[in-house]
Amino acid sequence: MPAETPKPTGPAPADPQAGPGGPTAPVTPVTRPPLRRWLGAFGAFWWDFLVGDTPELLIGVLIAIGVLAVLVKASSLNAAAVAGFPIMVAVLLGVSVLRARRRQET
Repeated sequence: MPAETPKPTGPAPADPQAGPGGPTAPVTPVTRPPLRRWLGAFGAFWWDFLVGDTPELLIGVLIAIGVLAVLVKASSLNAAAVAGFPIMVAVLLGVSVLRARRRQET
């Protein structure tokens, strides 16, 4: 006949999931409608894609496009817009590279 294991005496160990008033009901996760989840993921993708680690690039590009739009709107400045946009983009790229180099050195 096998020996019986002794039964523990005293109070039962506390349930780690139990709150101060006793055991709690399991928490069900709140699910969002599929369209809302999709829109949130879509927005998060574009935010990460456009802003990413360097929000100054997004701001610089928006400023460059705004300056280009103003130059094109003025009828006599189309040539300045065509020549100025690549220069603005090159300056923006140079500033971004210098900032990244400074961040990496520190």
